[in-house]
Amino acid sequence: MTKAEERLAVAVIVGSTREGRVGGSVAEWFLERATQRDDLALDVVDLVDYTDLPVRYPSAPTDAMRRFARHVDRADGFVVVTPEYNRSFPAVLKQAIDFAYDEWHGKPVGFVSYGYDSLGLYAVEQLRCVFTELHAMSLRDGVGLNLVEELPRGPENRPSRAVATMLDQLVWWGHALRTARAAHPYPS
Repeated sequence: MTKAEERLAVAVIVGSTREGRVGGSVAEWFLERATQRDDLALDVVDLVDYTDLPVRYPSAPTDAMRRFARHVDRADGFVVVTPEYNRSFPAVLKQAIDFAYDEWHGKPVGFVSYGYDSLGLYAVEQLRCVFTELHAMSLRDGVGLNLVEELPRGPENRPSRAVATMLDQLVWWGHALRTARAAHPYPS
């Protein structure tokens, strides 16, 4: 296996589309840390770039739905960057997640959440239920950021260490599950 084949294909899904959102800055903060690793091939899927996703689920998939599902299908694992809105995650994120189904099966999902005192963890707990239903493996360890504080800089702080731990686990699970899917296709 070549070095490129050993890299884990990870889709980083940015789940906020609000005007004036913090999600873009949080995603950039995360990517600054993730791109320093040589074991990841990152694909940023920012939902703000999917303005053509339908609001109602249509009878046939649209081009935007197929494009999103292709990103999910190509990935060996995911990192979902999500805010917490009213103790949940954004509706646009749920709608996008629902546009794929089999493509999520047997793949790990990590979370970078942000909010205030709760660090966005209420959103993550609900997303864990959604991804369990989609037969994806949600990681126990994630990254939670408090928006009252400035985004931490440098490698020596709790959130940056949390990124490293989460990505170590994502890589481990991603390789294990990729090998398992290749040997035995996931049962549908």
